[in-house]
Amino acid sequence: MTTARNDSSDSCNSLALRKAARYLGATYDRALAPVGLRATQFSILQKLSTQGEMTITSLAEAIAMDRTTMASNLKPLAREGLVTVETSAADRRARIAAITPDGRDRMKVAIPLWREVQTQFEESFGADEAARLRTSLGAVLHTGFEPWAE
Repeated sequence: MTTARNDSSDSCNSLALRKAARYLGATYDRALAPVGLRATQFSILQKLSTQGEMTITSLAEAIAMDRTTMASNLKPLAREGLVTVETSAADRRARIAAITPDGRDRMKVAIPLWREVQTQFEESFGADEAARLRTSLGAVLHTGFEPWAE
């Protein structure tokens, strides 16, 4: 007896993206483990090290994350002294995140580990294909959805 099968999982953009994200995310997490960082934490530190201090809202937008999740992700980094999160002097409702000197030191050790994974992925997947993938994924962020709209 043949059972009808729903092939929607084969064409589901969300599932395909999440599978690839989990696969690569775990690879980056594993590479960054020796310095005590996860890929998301690395991304936050990297953004703060290049952009300087940012409001939690701006940081969340820059990394395509909702504000509440960003605040949760900053807590362990603050506990470890890698970032500070303080109330803005200009707007008491806003909180400002900044990388600390210890955070910069941790990044100096983490960047070569991150680069190694980048290089391995591009050698395996193809540098041009990886660049196209980043461009395509970046375009996804401009499709008009508002996933964190209140």
